[in-house]
Amino acid sequence: MTAAVTRRDTVVVTLPVRTVSESNVRGHWAKKAGRAKGQRALALLSLRGAHVDVLALPVRVLLTRIAPRVLDDDNLRAALKAIRDGVADALGVDDRDPRVMWSYDQRRGAPGRYGVEVVVYRDGAESGAGVAKAASGGNVAR
Repeated sequence: MTAAVTRRDTVVVTLPVRTVSESNVRGHWAKKAGRAKGQRALALLSLRGAHVDVLALPVRVLLTRIAPRVLDDDNLRAALKAIRDGVADALGVDDRDPRVMWSYDQRRGAPGRYGVEVVVYRDGAESGAGVAKAASGGNVAR
């Protein structure tokens, strides 16, 4: 975890992980499963460390993929699926729980720079995009 910002109604964590489009990657199923397991565990442990459990449901979650190249919308969601599952685990809910609203975004990083920024904020609190913009130095694409 490279950064964590925790406020009464918002948690921002940047995960140092390289995500790939799971829809297009080829390889042995065990390698894919291991990658998903590691990403899910990283998200869970990082958000627990940032005390995401203090946020009362309902919440909104913004997942922003940081990479040199952008993905199309369906591949973006597939690339962030394990991260989404880990965030849901940290919140103590299933990822289809209607009290959690999911949003996806991406922005270009420098060559060789990868990560996922996770912003969890109480529904009705100030925009998570605004908090993420402040935490990332104003680089959130909308």
